[in-house]
This record gives sequence, C-alpha cells and structure tokens, in this order.
Amino acid sequence: MQTRLAPEFQNQADGLEAEAILRKCVHCGFCTATCPTYQIFGDELDGPRGRIYLIKQVLEGEAPTEKTQLHLDRCLTCRNCESTCPSGVQYGHLVDIGRRIVEARVPRSPAQRALRWALKEGLPSPLFAPAMKLGQAVRGLLPAGLQAKVPAARPAGALPTRTHARQVLMLEGCVQPAMAPNINAATRRVLDAAGIQALSAPSAGCCGGVKFHLNDQDGGRAQMRANIDAWWPYLDQGQVEALVINASGCGVTVKEYGHLLKDDPAYAEKARRISALARDLSELLPELVPALKDRVRPPSGVIAYHPPCTLQHGMKLRGGVEQHLGALGFQLQLAPVEAHLCCGSAGTYSVLQPGTATQLRDRKLGHLGVMQPAAIASANIGCITHLQSGTDTPVRHWVELLDEALAS
Repeated sequence: MQTRLAPEFQNQADGLEAEAILRKCVHCGFCTATCPTYQIFGDELDGPRGRIYLIKQVLEGEAPTEKTQLHLDRCLTCRNCESTCPSGVQYGHLVDIGRRIVEARVPRSPAQRALRWALKEGLPSPLFAPAMKLGQAVRGLLPAGLQAKVPAARPAGALPTRTHARQVLMLEGCVQPAMAPNINAATRRVLDAAGIQALSAPSAGCCGGVKFHLNDQDGGRAQMRANIDAWWPYLDQGQVEALVINASGCGVTVKEYGHLLKDDPAYAEKARRISALARDLSELLPELVPALKDRVRPPSGVIAYHPPCTLQHGMKLRGGVEQHLGALGFQLQLAPVEAHLCCGSAGTYSVLQPGTATQLRDRKLGHLGVMQPAAIASANIGCITHLQSGTDTPVRHWVELLDEALAS
C-alpha cells in the first residue's frame, strides 16, 4: 500500500515507521475474517483493513474526526489480524501510532477524559490495592456492574522460603496482586517445587501497558524506564536467568520494550536485553514438566482453556499450555469453535466499551460451556476477571490449578 506522508509526518519516527508498515499491507482482507469487532458490527471500518485505511488518511493529511476516533477506540488490539496476515503487517504498532495522532487532534468529552484519566492513573497506583480490598469487603452491596469488576477475595496461601541456585525475576504486576494474589503465590510455589526461586524487584511496578494503550504513551514509557532501572541490577550481575511474567497482557508489553524504547539512547540497549530475557510463564513449562510429573495429581473432569489474545497473537505462543499440562494428566481443552477470538477483556476495553465486551464475553463463555467444564483456565488477570463476571464456573489461572494439583 503506497502512502504519501503529509509534511508534518515525513521526519517523525512514528510517521516513518507507519509508512514502512503500510507498505506491507496488500489490502487483501484476510484479517477481516478473524476480527471480533467486524463480526459484531459488520462495518468495514470496524475491521483492521478499514482502520488501516483511516490511519493512512490521517498520515496523508486528512483531518481525523470523532468517527475516526470511534472506530479506532472499538479496536480490541487483540492482534488476531496479525496471526492471519499473509504479509506480516504489524497492525498493533500501526494502531498505536494512529491512536496517538488522533487523540492529539480530536478532543474527547469531559466524561471520557475523566474516565480515561481515572483508569490510567488509578490502576497502576499504590492506592489501587486498598481500594480493591475495600471493594471486596462490601462486594455484596455493590451494583451488579461494579461487582463484576471486583473479584471475590481469595487467600494467597503460604509463600516458599527455600533458596535455589536457579533464580528468575518475576513481575508482580499492578492490579494482579490486589485482585488475585494467589496467582503470584501459586507461581512461586510451582517454580519452587521445580527447584527455581522467584525473586521480585520491590520498586518495579506496572509494565506501562495501561497508560501506553490509553494514549499516554510518554507516561507508559516512563513506567517502562522505571522498571528497567529496578530490574537492571539483577540482570546486569547475572543473578537471574530470565524475567518471568504470568500475566500475558504484561508479558507482551515487556517483550516489546526493545521496540517501544528503540529511539531512547539511554535505554534502547537495556530495553532490548530486557525483552530478550522476558518469558511468559508457559515458556518454562517444558522444563517444569519433568521436574513435577511424579508429584502431580491432576483434577478429574474437563478444564476449558481460553488462551488470551496477548499470548496466542501478541506473543505467538500457541499450544504450549495445553500440550504440557496434558503431559501432566490435565484434561485441558480449547473451545471447539472460535478459540482464537478475544473474550472482550482487552485491558481497559471492558470498561470503555462494555456493550461490545459483554457480547464477546458471552459468546466466548457459550463456546467454552459446551464442554461442561469443571473449571475454566486462562493466563491473564483481565481475561480471568472478565470471564468470571459472566459465569458461576470457577475461572482460574492455569498455574493455580497446577499448584493445587501439586498440593493435593
């Protein structure tokens, strides 16, 4: 796809990157068939091909409108289109660029600005944990819509105390420790059982994805730099062999630090190394299975597995969880249809686009429910919370189920 950049974008790094991405697009439309929002709205502009055309228009100098912004806002950034694109178009990077430009040129209503500010400042804030604790204490009194965003409190259990020669650094996350502390605790226990010690950098915080994807890209990059500073002493001294992340939404962001900070002379090389060392927890499973296979008592019954978009499309990690937990005796099964489609969580999407998010959630739960599972497993706190809001079937991180199978 040929693009003639408007003069204001010709010398901008973002403009040049967008132009390079657009050159790869042949406008074939394969992506449309796998786009969740196109399937819901049936509008070309609510599919990747239409959004690419809108971004191209803006880069060529056409003024964006509220309609332009609406169609970009409706995108889940699930990156399913990247998995089906025969030309390797990096749509996720392109839509980030397009949204930033449109955000700067199309003013939002005061209510929209307030909501987005509350999300980008509140979710990564130290105040989120006490607010979540209060919400869980009065959960039964909350309105249904708000109650769906506040998971029931679950104890985390005891943390391992042993030390091991093999050590990894673990990202705690911003909302996960407050919303589902057992995920991090279970990760530590499972790694400990396999002879791996998980360390944390106390000053590390949000991966930066929340702010970045709400178009505060400078704020997001600032959080990325702060994390690099917190992690660097562990990595620079060779103390840890990997940076392990058990929330795939955070994992896909950290794996892109090298790209997102490539133009920062002070952090580009460090960010590249961080990305190279980042591992989704599922990537350790090939090493964990031999160490754990004689200790696991898998649960009976089918476990329906929803692989998050950030795992299967963002990080291109497919099949590992099902394969390796299957080797441990788990009956983990994907939905019989549309296993590749987003559940509607998509970071803050379920708050900003609740109607669409609920349609996608119920569609996903319908496909998972066909198997009559004893539980539903996933690999991202957002997906877990969103799916749980629409079903009484327990929705857990797969590492929690593995942890329970070890403890039984």
